[in-house]
Amino acid sequence: MAEPGFWDAAAKQVNSLSGMVDSTLLKLLVTIAAVGLMAGIGYVTNRVQDRLRDDFGDAVADVLTVLVITVTFGGAATVVVGLWGSADEVIIAMRGLPINQSDGPRIAITVVVALTIHILSRVLKRVLQDFLGSTRALSDHQRRMTYRVAQVVLWTVGLIVILGVWNVELTGLLVGAGFAGIVVGMAARQTLGAVLAGFVLMLARPFEIGDWVQIGDSEGIVTDISIFNTRVQTFDGEYVMIPNDIVSGERVVNRSRKGRLRLEVEVGVDYDSDVEHAVEVAKESLRDEDEILTVPTPQVIVKRFADSAVILGARFWIDKPSARRKWRARTAVVTGLKRAFEAEEIKIPFPQRELSGRAEAGGFQVTGETAEVGDPAEAAADGGDGSDGGGS
Repeated sequence: MAEPGFWDAAAKQVNSLSGMVDSTLLKLLVTIAAVGLMAGIGYVTNRVQDRLRDDFGDAVADVLTVLVITVTFGGAATVVVGLWGSADEVIIAMRGLPINQSDGPRIAITVVVALTIHILSRVLKRVLQDFLGSTRALSDHQRRMTYRVAQVVLWTVGLIVILGVWNVELTGLLVGAGFAGIVVGMAARQTLGAVLAGFVLMLARPFEIGDWVQIGDSEGIVTDISIFNTRVQTFDGEYVMIPNDIVSGERVVNRSRKGRLRLEVEVGVDYDSDVEHAVEVAKESLRDEDEILTVPTPQVIVKRFADSAVILGARFWIDKPSARRKWRARTAVVTGLKRAFEAEEIKIPFPQRELSGRAEAGGFQVTGETAEVGDPAEAAADGGDGSDGGGS
């Protein structure tokens, strides 16, 4: 550190500010103003930073911003300490620190490294925004995650450099950090699993913000993806928070990945109807719908025999899938098919069941819709022999 006489002289000069203001109320007002200045300097620098970037470039603007903030905070703190005559106490506290005169260069290097890392972090953010923002290969979430990871790496390197300047033995520190990491990992394995799953989701990209997905039993629109969880807004207006480790272990269905979604509506036609004609009528009805896409071409296929009808499947596509567009398209298709079939007198049958009876040996007697078991002797007494044809 500097000679004691230097600090004593500096403290005397700073404390001289207290003689300029006699009123305690005025000192209090000046202190509040200084604190307000320190609180508002960040807001002001953010407002003028865009003009500084336009005039001097990103790097120079960041350097000027850091210098202005540092000088402002230092000046305001000096004024507050001087007004209240507390410079001597500050000097005594500084002398109590385990710092000697040879530590001055280390302090200077530490401050320079910290400021450099801060500036590089801001410059890195601009570079990543300009470079990654021009490509669609990465989503907004992935760009933010890339910046956060790069920022952590940058500050980690800076911390290692600072520790090296102060001759801190890193071997013991790393060993201790390793044991601490094991303990923390065992205690928070579920949280760490969610974090790792968040990075996997960032790289795999099964869905993005705004996609319509189904994750397990939850279905809705993805509104946020963080390192820990994924937020989905259901079609009932509820927000569901799903931990990323659960997301990675569930079956994920992305209904809007390609920007379009195929839907299908089933309709039955009577067995007496001309199935080929019904297929053509259904195709023509799909061509007239504005809610569905014409490319890919809608299709109508014969799917199966049902109990009461031959089932046709009308398959069509919608773009920009959402729940509202899905139900709007399905409603339009169902309404159009019913109208077209009615116009062509193609019957869409109700569920129906045919009942028939047959005589069997052993005395079964079929009457109407029920089959009753009778006594062969009673049947013979009535003039029958247990069969529908009567006795000979």
